Amino acid sequence: MSKKNILFTLILVAAALVCAGVWHVVGRERAALAIRSVSAGPLSTSTASDANSPVIRFVKNPEVAPPLQAQDIEGNPVTKANWGGKVVLVNFWATWCPPCREEIPELLELKKQYGDRLEIIGISEDDDPPAKVLKFAKQQGMTYPIVMYTPELVASYGGVPALPSSFLIDPQGRVVQKHSGLYPIQSYRREINALLDMPTDGRIETFVDTGQVFLKNAANATELPGVDFKGLTDEQKKLALHRLNAESCTCGCNLTLSQCRVNDGECPVSKDTAAQIVKGIARGEKIPSPPPSKGESSISQ
Repeated sequence: MSKKNILFTLILVAAALVCAGVWHVVGRERAALAIRSVSAGPLSTSTASDANSPVIRFVKNPEVAPPLQAQDIEGNPVTKANWGGKVVLVNFWATWCPPCREEIPELLELKKQYGDRLEIIGISEDDDPPAKVLKFAKQQGMTYPIVMYTPELVASYGGVPALPSSFLIDPQGRVVQKHSGLYPIQSYRREINALLDMPTDGRIETFVDTGQVFLKNAANATELPGVDFKGLTDEQKKLALHRLNAESCTCGCNLTLSQCRVNDGECPVSKDTAAQIVKGIARGEKIPSPPPSKGESSISQ
């Protein structure tokens, strides 16, 4: 090969290498840009259908939110009449509750993000006078209304044994979910976006409320956390469930055994008592009926 051809070949090889390097760099930059776009860009404009997408769980047949007609700690009226078309978070909390304090900034961030599309109502379970709760609220910058609890208000939500507890209400005024304890703000955003028909990366699944939202609905459950019904006939299981819904747990929760199992799967009292009831029914033992409630007569089994 002549020197001229060798030189020309070397030039072509060098040019190819340069082009390959440039393409590699450009490709990497485009890939990085694509990754940044996915992570920082808007979410899908419709509920995701990908099986790997985060799951948003709502009650299948949600109940209408309990009535609320009260004044907040500053004397302003608080009523459900103003909730139409909004997503509402009814948040049970207390100033002495560390997790409640921890979630206040996140609730404020949600309120700032959604503005008039989101209503947050704080239900204070403090025994302190409203003035003391108001002072705390101002120190924390809490801008949403706060109502002092009443036994009737707590009972209307089925009892609230854990703080914080938040009931999520859709724009039609129905309770679609309940969260006890700290709940990730991004998960709240997914749920709120879904209820407001805004972009979300989650996919919606529905469930039948058997006590997860309203504890009274634990009476509808056919299975309970930590209770083994295996070996019982259908009639025996029905009897066992009746007993678990009729008897109170003695752990101090003031709930039925079924409600306690749903509310606190770690409670050893309701777990052991439920196991004893199931074993007794399996052996055919006659279990004495619990004393009737005040004003009620005994029901023979």
